Amino acid sequence: MSADLLAPAQLEQFQRWSTCVVSSAIETFNVRLPNTGFADSRIRCMFPAQPPVIGYAATARIRTSNPPMERHTRFDYYDRADWWRNILTIPAPRIVVIQDVDDPPGLGAFIGEVHANILLSLGCVAVVTNGAVRDLIDVGHTEFQMFAGNVSVSHAYAHLFDFGTDVEVGGLAIKPGDLIHGDLHGVQTVPLGIAGRVVEVARRIRQRRNHLLALRRSPDFSIDKLRQAIQETSFGGNDGE
Repeated sequence: MSADLLAPAQLEQFQRWSTCVVSSAIETFNVRLPNTGFADSRIRCMFPAQPPVIGYAATARIRTSNPPMERHTRFDYYDRADWWRNILTIPAPRIVVIQDVDDPPGLGAFIGEVHANILLSLGCVAVVTNGAVRDLIDVGHTEFQMFAGNVSVSHAYAHLFDFGTDVEVGGLAIKPGDLIHGDLHGVQTVPLGIAGRVVEVARRIRQRRNHLLALRRSPDFSIDKLRQAIQETSFGGNDGE
């Protein structure tokens, strides 16, 4: 994976573009079907006002409805040095992706104020989970972003039973080290093989959109001029090749 890692300046560029623009840019490379690569509407952004986040996936799986088979204490819920060390094997910036395997998921929340701040100290910028999160007001005062299936008042029996493996959240399959981009619209993966070129295509798509929006506001707007502008800018064309 190291050969595909982006430079910090490249990663920062992803924070300038919405997931919608980046998604359109990815489509131009024809590396996956347009109906894949993103989490569905079961995964919601908790802090829509925050800017887009970008990071490499550190994965884990949890249960919250029933206690673990072994002895379980409140201390065990917070003290997971084994998991924290595993997170640090993923390049920074990191996004923690947690699959709640209960059916239905999200009775209890594993990530709240304490875990969010621990993860921040480990270079994590966000969590993505099909389960629940909590302490929204307190976490909202930090720069940590949360994407989740729902919100819960309690951690219930939330416990990790696995980490560093493939997971699935909101229909999106994620492997450790996958590059993840998210904002108020949702979460998607960015294929590492093309990630270094995606931001430039995103910039051109944004320019084209701005051109069309300016035409819409023009007193000379007409359908013919709109069609001409679309053709001249190759709007929606294949910039990935």
